[in-house]
Amino acid sequence: MTQDDFGDRRARARARLDAIDPHKRPGGAEADPFRRDWFEAVYELAGDDPAGVPWAGLAPHPLLAQWLAGRSLAGLRALDVGCGLGDNAEALAAAGAQVTAFDLAPRAIAWAQRRFPQSAVTWRAADLFQPPPEWRGGFDFVHELYTLQALPDALLPDAAPALASFVAPGGALLVISRARDAGESVAGPPWPLTRAQIEALAVDGLRLETLEDIPANEGLVRHWRALFRREGDK
Repeated sequence: MTQDDFGDRRARARARLDAIDPHKRPGGAEADPFRRDWFEAVYELAGDDPAGVPWAGLAPHPLLAQWLAGRSLAGLRALDVGCGLGDNAEALAAAGAQVTAFDLAPRAIAWAQRRFPQSAVTWRAADLFQPPPEWRGGFDFVHELYTLQALPDALLPDAAPALASFVAPGGALLVISRARDAGESVAGPPWPLTRAQIEALAVDGLRLETLEDIPANEGLVRHWRALFRREGDK
């Protein structure tokens, strides 16, 4: 299998998925407001081909890998939000964290477990908006990549406290997302986030510690990389 073959299969899969996404049609969002049905369809239609999962890079995201380089998460309880096929969760584990990784789609979790059969990661099927109650304040480090940009703007005010709820005193939330300027129109999904939308994640005791505006380079579009922290002793 060549990279060109993979890219061609991904492009065809993307077209198929766009065709069944109600958010790609005017007035269609009411059919699947949380996009749950669509996310589950992604993994069902993909079968065993990772090219069918548009966000599956089969490696840790470069901006996460860059951030982790030279850092240790040894002993930290970490949560990977929307883990997909598991590469980012494995990168957190390699940095020393005790990782729980979850995805809305049970098929994604099963696939990640097949890919990493010897993994120390705890894999869970769960919903960001209805998480297990024991996760409240349960993690020293929370990582979110691309889940927020896959949600309609109307859901972001609910997503912010959901993410904040996971962070323990003294803990941190790292968010990586595609970026856009305020007023810039986008034909989503996905919907790149504005600076204001990133800053609005600082709720319920979280404060924005750093916000990087990373320009497009090496095949990546412009991104935000934001670190939030909750005050208090770990």
